[in-house]
Amino acid sequence: MLYSEKVMDHFSNPRNVGELEDANAVGEVGNAKCGDIMKMYMKIEDDIIKDIRFKTFGCGAAVATSSMATELVKGKTIQEALKVTNKAVVEALEGLPSVKVHCSVLAEEAIKATIADYYKRQGIDPAPIVGHTADCDNCQCHHG
Repeated sequence: MLYSEKVMDHFSNPRNVGELEDANAVGEVGNAKCGDIMKMYMKIEDDIIKDIRFKTFGCGAAVATSSMATELVKGKTIQEALKVTNKAVVEALEGLPSVKVHCSVLAEEAIKATIADYYKRQGIDPAPIVGHTADCDNCQCHHG
C-alpha cells in the first residue's frame, strides 16, 4: 500500500495532537468493529475555531486524516469547517489508498460531531445546522 509523502508526514508528525483543557466542544466517532476511533476537541469563540486537538486510536491513515482535518478547520468559522468534506481531506493529503478512504470519512464525521456537541452545550439542536452525524456503521471498513 503506497502512501503519499503528505500522509507519511502527517502520520509521523501529526499536528494538534492531545487533549484541549478548555475545550467547549468534544466529539468522538468510530467504533470498535472498525478499530479506528477519533476524539476531537475544539475551543470555539465567536463562531471561530480558535484551537483544536485530536486523539486518534487507529491506523496510520486515521492519524494522518485526523491531523489534516484539524489543520483544515483551525482558525476557520463553524460554517467553513462544516464544508470540509472527506474529499477535501484526501486531496489535502494528496490521495489515500481506496481501502483507507473511510478514514477521511471518519475525520469529516469527527468535525461534525464536535460542532454538534458545541451546539448541544448551547442548548441548540445541531441537526438543522450540522446535519445528521453518522458513525462508522455507514463506512465500508475493510480492515483485514
